[in-house]
Amino acid sequence: MDTLALILSVVGSLNWGLVGLFRFDLVAWLFGGQTALGSRIVYALVGLAGLWCVTLLFRKEDRIGLTD
Repeated sequence: MDTLALILSVVGSLNWGLVGLFRFDLVAWLFGGQTALGSRIVYALVGLAGLWCVTLLFRKEDRIGLTD
């Protein structure tokens, strides 16, 4: 689950980078516009993945150099 969430977060960050730099929304372009069902699903999955990735910040066992 962590890997999938990280991949989706990277997809989202690349998409936002394209929007910021070139005003080009790759997800909308691929799925037929920002309001298309496919785009909305991808946007929702990226958002949920971002929330999941927040939990990575608070997991002791996943941090490098920490031991119990």
